[in-house]
Amino acid sequence: MKYKKELDKFKKFKNTYTFKELNLEEKDDKIYCEGLLIKDENGYIGESEKWINVGYNLKGTFPKLLSNLFPYKFKFKGYTINSLEAFFQGIKFPQKKLQKELFNYSGKEALVLKATSDYDWQKDGYIYFMGQRIKRDSKEYTDLIDELYISAIQNPFYRNAIKNCPLPILHIMGEVDKNKTVFTRYEFEYMLNALHEFLKIVDK
Repeated sequence: MKYKKELDKFKKFKNTYTFKELNLEEKDDKIYCEGLLIKDENGYIGESEKWINVGYNLKGTFPKLLSNLFPYKFKFKGYTINSLEAFFQGIKFPQKKLQKELFNYSGKEALVLKATSDYDWQKDGYIYFMGQRIKRDSKEYTDLIDELYISAIQNPFYRNAIKNCPLPILHIMGEVDKNKTVFTRYEFEYMLNALHEFLKIVDK
């Protein structure tokens, strides 16, 4: 299968890839990234001449296209998943039936549906996938997410959105604490920037 070969290539690529976070500076209740305003009293800014700040509701094309909320459909381990956000919310449900059902929703719907789970993954730091209990902060989880994203880029629209993004990608509204989110700002930025560089090589 194509994605399995790409997964192997991506794991090898990560061994040599170096991710450099963009510089953020807070001043007078505003946030600047690489010297350009990215957040003020009116909220976040999605695009500049130096970066793309991902957010589904931000102005600009790529902030929306690169959001996990965008409804890209793809196959992953026998499931059809309608958005990356549906996966990240679905793994907060221990029940396989409910998880599978949630995978059918769009990102914005899945984000709301997380409130219907009676399981609080933050208490013990475990998520569930296909009935398997997985430690959030573990190599097993990292491997799962690598495979998730390689599966997702088999969707040609998502693949091209990442590949064609003209600037470094960041997501400053993302949570930074692994104990509070199943995918941190750093993990998101690392993944998308790594995939961008990876696709420039494999899609030549």
